Amino acid sequence: MNSSTIKLPNFLIFGVQKAGTTSVYNYLKQHPEVYLSPVKEPNFFEKDWDKLAAEGHQFKPKQIVTFEQYKNLFEGVTNEIAIGEVSPNYLFHHKTSIGQIKRYVPNAKLIAILRSPVDRAISDYLMHVREAQSNTSLKEQIEYKAHKSFVILKGYYYQAVKHYFEEFGREQVSIFLYDDLRKDSNKFLQEIYKTIGVNPNFEADTSQKSQVAKIPKNDAINQLLVRQNPLRSLSATLLKPLLSEEKRQKLRSLLIGMNSQSKDEMDSLDEEKQLLLNLYHDDILKLQDLINRDLSAWLTI
Repeated sequence: MNSSTIKLPNFLIFGVQKAGTTSVYNYLKQHPEVYLSPVKEPNFFEKDWDKLAAEGHQFKPKQIVTFEQYKNLFEGVTNEIAIGEVSPNYLFHHKTSIGQIKRYVPNAKLIAILRSPVDRAISDYLMHVREAQSNTSLKEQIEYKAHKSFVILKGYYYQAVKHYFEEFGREQVSIFLYDDLRKDSNKFLQEIYKTIGVNPNFEADTSQKSQVAKIPKNDAINQLLVRQNPLRSLSATLLKPLLSEEKRQKLRSLLIGMNSQSKDEMDSLDEEKQLLLNLYHDDILKLQDLINRDLSAWLTI
């Protein structure tokens, strides 16, 4: 397809991390009238890449930083009605994302899926523990770094949602709740189908859940398995003649799985939950009025 005739997204799922967006992405891909970017989180509207490039910033090889790169994500569109992408950080980065969305896809339907900010923060924190990216406990982040911890800051939804409403109008912005996805995924998807204008009677296979939360049983073993280190490099060198890349990755995944436990099996983090709720309480009440949804379930531990 010629670059000039490539169709751009007419819907974006713009929020929020740890609220089932990966599952929704996989479910929507099954609909014959929906085309989704093959890259789940292109994050193109997150920043003004042209401005950053002019300032001399260097970008990672796989980052989508030019409009041409972004357009190419949609070169596979054929006869689909709804064309979209899922980048949940557009909500958190609303101050720059809104301007970029207005610049490139000003008429796109905008969809956010919101989750209890307390549960979202805990899920985000556990992901960082699992991926060996956090050296600070959640309690320490709440008590000493709440003003700069992304794990915590991403749970303040009110101002970001308000900004989207003000800039695009409520008819263009739809707010969905993760609670509804958990309760009845098919009904939840039907409402999304109606929002993006495709056949609402299609039933996706929702039996497969994405990113089921796990945490390491032994943090030292987890560090060895997920981070680059001399022992991991030596193991890879020794196994390379014996196993293919695919089999080595499967073995590593198996070992990570053996060292994992369900987050329900760990301490309940009740103290952290209460501390988080103290932080988010007023924001939840303001959001509840803004979107006209009962969020009382978010106010209990």
